[in-house]
Amino acid sequence: MTSRMRTGRPYPIGPQADARGANFALFSAHAEKVELCLFDEHGRRELERIALPENTEGIWHGYLPGAYPGLLYGYRVHGPYAPQEGHRFNPQKLLIDPYARELDGPFHIGDLHFGYRIGSPRGDLAIDRRDNARVMPKCRLVDESFSWGDDRPLRHPLRDTVIYEMHVGGFTRMHPEIPDHLRGSFAALREPAAIDHLRRLGVTAVEFLPVHAWVDDRHLVERNLRNYWGYNSIGFFAPDPRHVGASSHAELKHTVAALHAVGIEVILDVVYNHTAEGNELGPTLCFRGIDNASYYWQSPESARHCMDFTGCGNSLRLTHPRVLQMVVDSLRYWAEIVHVDGFRFDLASTLARGPAGFDSNAPFLDVLAQDPVLAQVKLIAEPWDVGEGGYRVGGFPPGWSEWNDRYRDTMRRYWRGDGGIIGEVAGRFAASADIYRHDQRRPSASVNYITAHDGFTLQDLVSYNDKHNEANGEDNKDGTNDNAAWNCGVEGPTDDEAVIRLRQQQRRNLLATLLLSQGVPMILAGDEIANGQGGNNNAYCQDNETGWIDWSGRNNQGQDLTDFVARLIALRRDCGLSHEHFLAGTVCSPSGRKDIAWFRADGQEMTEDDWHFPDARFLAVAVDGATPTLILLNAHFEPLTATIPSVAGIAVWRIEINTAEANGTGTGTRTPGEALDVPARALAMLLGTPGPASG
Repeated sequence: MTSRMRTGRPYPIGPQADARGANFALFSAHAEKVELCLFDEHGRRELERIALPENTEGIWHGYLPGAYPGLLYGYRVHGPYAPQEGHRFNPQKLLIDPYARELDGPFHIGDLHFGYRIGSPRGDLAIDRRDNARVMPKCRLVDESFSWGDDRPLRHPLRDTVIYEMHVGGFTRMHPEIPDHLRGSFAALREPAAIDHLRRLGVTAVEFLPVHAWVDDRHLVERNLRNYWGYNSIGFFAPDPRHVGASSHAELKHTVAALHAVGIEVILDVVYNHTAEGNELGPTLCFRGIDNASYYWQSPESARHCMDFTGCGNSLRLTHPRVLQMVVDSLRYWAEIVHVDGFRFDLASTLARGPAGFDSNAPFLDVLAQDPVLAQVKLIAEPWDVGEGGYRVGGFPPGWSEWNDRYRDTMRRYWRGDGGIIGEVAGRFAASADIYRHDQRRPSASVNYITAHDGFTLQDLVSYNDKHNEANGEDNKDGTNDNAAWNCGVEGPTDDEAVIRLRQQQRRNLLATLLLSQGVPMILAGDEIANGQGGNNNAYCQDNETGWIDWSGRNNQGQDLTDFVARLIALRRDCGLSHEHFLAGTVCSPSGRKDIAWFRADGQEMTEDDWHFPDARFLAVAVDGATPTLILLNAHFEPLTATIPSVAGIAVWRIEINTAEANGTGTGTRTPGEALDVPARALAMLLGTPGPASG
């Protein structure tokens, strides 16, 4: 390979290999020189530094003849070290390429990664001139060719989507049927035991917690902990080395293809709101050393300091056209080259911020709406951040779905036994039309969930009143205190059979409510086998048995629960419970039934006064569909007798689900006007059989 570099081209940004070499392009508006650094095959010895010969409108570029797949490289970027002006160039710090497709190993944070001299009286104003290349991960040039066969986007309609949120590593770390050497990797998800479990449940999409290369926070490393969840991204095109084998480029693609082959879509949880470089006292790993002033929001009072809308120290500035381009290029890469089917955007409000705050017409939102590739994939917002005005539930434009935390909180409170909220329960059950029915948005805008990675698992939600995060090393101060949880009478593990049965019933209640509601349901991996975390509601740093799914639960209570979840998903699908448009209580033709109707315990339709009864804890709802469905919810601590309402064209109702039973199965039939005993804290689902009865 010759060190003589040609001019090359500024587009596409990033590394681009061909049969004769590779083009390298890096954006930096304020750099004075950019050097491409080449390393030996082990990444230990720096072989050569080559200045990129050309700068076209802020993009430094050059073509290196003889460059080959597998080549390890990094960048050194020269420019002023002037923190007061927002510049933190330090060519003694090797930097990863923001567009790198692979890294040769994970980051191990240490003093050498910081651009300033830690411990200096001048703080971040004192430059650190020690070279960090020896301990810095290197970028790997890759051959991106891959044989996809007939794989193509599945394009499941959102209305039919059931999401299963999982951590790639934690899902398989303790799975007894997966070989030890594969556990925790993308490859493990292709094993029959993993695929069969997902198929058995009937979920249509898996949502992976972040897979982009990330960094373990220094404060965690000092406590012998790790950033297990991975919400600390540094490479937006490279899978984290901890999830892959010899080739991260191919490993994830094989897994996506395997899931597609059984009808399951792949959604990536992506973190574009901030990076692992933290605030102005954080390390210099990539963007900070390439062009700090362009990539990050800076305080208007002092360019030395980062603006932080995320609680993580910095915020990416997507109002800059090149930063926006990088994020969109990343999304297109995963959608086009890796064939993923959608994205869930962490703290998505930050991505739509402008100088005046959140902007529903922000460049990021407009670009995605117009992009011919990204406009067709699933886009899910976590619609908040920690900045002023950052809570934007319902504020994203058409084409977006959103995590609906108001659904989560309402259903938790209802099944905990809170009274006087049945109006809120009905609204959330019907896809929160009060939040989302605007600008032609549909019920699929609401992603409903009871639990997610962030918070209690379902098992812990019914086993603890309070969080127990002591193992995180923050004196139990981390994690939310507002859990709307109920321990069923005993805090934590118990041998009390009555408490155990009640907890099992509460899990069935919550899962049934979730999977029978309008909107898009999301299940937390492990909830279907009663997986717990010992009351830790912020297990982000628990890369151990606390954070991993314990599959031993399948051998007892978890087995019936898995069957129950699978049955609910099948009923949701087969009964046509999920509707394309918001239900409004209008009469459908030709059935003569209302699309949705709400009833009191006496079988009469709800009146305005009924919705405001302060102690109400019972609600019945009839939903029209391929099979008419009647759902009775009783969150009271006492049983009650309900009268089966008269619904147009339905002669007999068959009891399909009864959460008070150990396996959740109901038995028997009822005709309109007959009584049905609904146990305390229970849900019943009945399926209608057409006949001469009239409404």
